[in-house]
Amino acid sequence: MNCAKFIIPLLLLTLLACKQQTYTADAYGNFEAIEVIVSAESSGRIISFLPVEGAALQIGQVAVNIDTTQLYLQKLSLESGFASLGSRVHTLDAQLSASRVQLDNVIREKKRIDKLVEGGAATTKQQDDINGQLSLLQAQMAATASQKDAVFAERKTLNARIGLVEDQISKCAVKNPIGGILLTKYKEQGEMAAPGQPLFKMANLEELILRAYVSGDQLSSIKTGGSVTVSFDTEQEMQKISGVVSWISPRAEFTPKIIQTREERVNLVYAIKVAVPNDGSLKIGMPGEVIF
Repeated sequence: MNCAKFIIPLLLLTLLACKQQTYTADAYGNFEAIEVIVSAESSGRIISFLPVEGAALQIGQVAVNIDTTQLYLQKLSLESGFASLGSRVHTLDAQLSASRVQLDNVIREKKRIDKLVEGGAATTKQQDDINGQLSLLQAQMAATASQKDAVFAERKTLNARIGLVEDQISKCAVKNPIGGILLTKYKEQGEMAAPGQPLFKMANLEELILRAYVSGDQLSSIKTGGSVTVSFDTEQEMQKISGVVSWISPRAEFTPKIIQTREERVNLVYAIKVAVPNDGSLKIGMPGEVIF
């Protein structure tokens, strides 16, 4: 019985030591997400910002609407000017049509007078007069055509300005660039927005990044695209999942104070990123361990 008292504790200590060796990790770090800060591209008052922090956002979904009243009125003014230029084009076309009829008449009269001059029945002054009328009419038609070209150029400019305003109006409806979770709101409904000003921050939590640190001696054990085992604390026990090394820093850095490496005497470490699928168990900032 006395021997049993010593053997049982010895076995427990042995099992505990084996268990600790089993869960020895090669690297330690914290989980983070690729966060996206969505900023305004136009100025105006925010008329709606419905999602709340923690809400799931779909890619392409409109999250923020900025007032477009001034832009819409500007577009109406430009469209009115565009329609007015269209009326001017019709007027110039009518003038050109009338001038062509006159030109045909003058050309016929010129041919008749030229024949009369050849036969001696008309004077050279009459021939000069008809040639002057022809030159004047051709110059008038050229001027009208030039005015028409100028109107077309102005219409093209107005059309570009209308497109620019329409683009500004479309940017007043701020859409989610990715699908994910709304982390932080920087603005609320009723506040003013300005171009480049952050509106909210979001992240895709379906895949998190474990940023860990390894020593130079461990670099030979990993490679970009290689699979590793990632473990993290749960209420019951350490849970393990598979991850992929997505990045290895090309430069060494001093060990962060919050990180413990396998060899505590190592001062310089290399940062790595491990992409880990998330079923909802992982949260930003949670500690994690990497086993090569």
